[in-house]
Amino acid sequence: MTKKDDENPLEEMQKQLRDLFKNKNVQVAFAPFMQSMTGKDDSEEKGKETSKDTPPEEPEPSRDEKLESIRAFDRKPKEIRDYLDRFVIKQEQAKRVLSVAVCDHYNHIRSCLRDEKVANASYVKPNVLLLGPTGVGKTFLMRNVAKLIGVPFVKADATKFSETGYVGYDVDDLVRDLVKSADGDVELAQYGIVYVDEIDKIASEASKSGRDVSGRGVQINLLKLMEETEVNLHSPQDMMGQMKAFMDVQKGGKPGKSAISTKNILFIVSGAFDQLGENVRKRLNLNRIGFGSSDEQSQSEHSSSSFLGKAETRDFIDYGFEPEFVGRLPVRVACEDLTKEDLSEILLSSEGNVLEQYRNDFAGYNIEFNISGDAILKIAEKAADEKTGARGLVTILERTFRDYKFELPSTGIKSFDVDKQTVEDPQSSMNELLEQNRDQVDDSMLADVDRFVEEFKRSHGFELRFRKPAKIALVKLAGQENRSVFAFCEKKFADFQHGLSIISQRTGKKSFVIERKAIDDPDKELSRWVIDSFGKKPESE
Repeated sequence: MTKKDDENPLEEMQKQLRDLFKNKNVQVAFAPFMQSMTGKDDSEEKGKETSKDTPPEEPEPSRDEKLESIRAFDRKPKEIRDYLDRFVIKQEQAKRVLSVAVCDHYNHIRSCLRDEKVANASYVKPNVLLLGPTGVGKTFLMRNVAKLIGVPFVKADATKFSETGYVGYDVDDLVRDLVKSADGDVELAQYGIVYVDEIDKIASEASKSGRDVSGRGVQINLLKLMEETEVNLHSPQDMMGQMKAFMDVQKGGKPGKSAISTKNILFIVSGAFDQLGENVRKRLNLNRIGFGSSDEQSQSEHSSSSFLGKAETRDFIDYGFEPEFVGRLPVRVACEDLTKEDLSEILLSSEGNVLEQYRNDFAGYNIEFNISGDAILKIAEKAADEKTGARGLVTILERTFRDYKFELPSTGIKSFDVDKQTVEDPQSSMNELLEQNRDQVDDSMLADVDRFVEEFKRSHGFELRFRKPAKIALVKLAGQENRSVFAFCEKKFADFQHGLSIISQRTGKKSFVIERKAIDDPDKELSRWVIDSFGKKPESE
């Protein structure tokens, strides 16, 4: 064995990095990165200066407080269910199952921290498989569970994983991202929740040939994570991570923790499983004796997704999942489809629903809207037709408010009503609103001329005094070109500062009156002013 073969690759990399950082040019190039690692940045000091003007926010629990909360976990399943009721409509069974699984898991962690015998005993984690169509609240459920407990949370789509990590995302990066969400705190991250969506998309197919980079291989790698394994904090392909680890060694004298155990990390996976419901329906029907039974007829009236709750282990195996993978997901629950009534309830009572987001969007322009009950029902009805669950609400609300958000901020209108007709024909309703408030709209547009005057004076030092007919003409011409008045004025008088500077040098004049005739051809009027200025003595004389 040669000396080269006997060398430690990590030591060799560290040596190369030390040599690299001796170069002055490299030190300069990586200065911003070094600042981010040490936290010593000018922006940090600037932040301290500006913080005096911002109202103090509610302090986030410290690291020790978060860890103590986990060690002393005492939540009851009903408490968690009641909390989730504030945010997610329906899904009663999913809430119950999740609440129990979460309580079981964190009660076990609490026991492990108190008793070493419990920690060393065999334990099957209550990893959860959530099934159900898109937009029914699966992700929202898990985000709020993690928020309530106060543990780090990370969410990813299974479709971006690959077996090797070279083609796509390495499954180990899930755990590394969990550490990042815990601000690099490995101890806190080891009690976090990992949520993997679209798990149904990595079902293996028998017809596949060649290397399986998105099916069986990914399942096997996820299987290792869901059991108990050690994950290196820095990926072999993560050069920046390796550099940070090196600098940590240089700063502290000894390396920090290089790996994290997944033993106490709770894994939640979910997917729509579009075809699975149909497969279960067929299986159940085949198992029945006779044809055209009342039960069979009753089943045919339900959607395929309604059969997801009846799925068994063999159904998941037939779907394309490894038996070992399915076995590591002992807690399984199906979410229900959302009806138009459910979608209506979301808009009316769910905390943080998307309707509040739109209220906040308009509030940014000091505009508020009142929405009627029949409008809520119509939005829910149209959203149900989208077949995308609660996401359909976003689609319909965007269609309803799109033109309002574009037009109203420039009009001076401070409130409007949303009724059924508004949802049916947003454009006509908005045009009617603008016509009804024509005087208010015109006043706002005239005020935009004054805004331009203020900005022009601030930028160039010259005062433009528009006569009323000139303002009206600007508003009219801007409307004809479908432009904002402010932008139209900027375009019309783009070259004015140069001509006014010449005039000011000759005459000392700083204030100029804009008559109606100047609006049609401002440059022509400006040229006349410049020529006239050469025949005048400076005002100071």
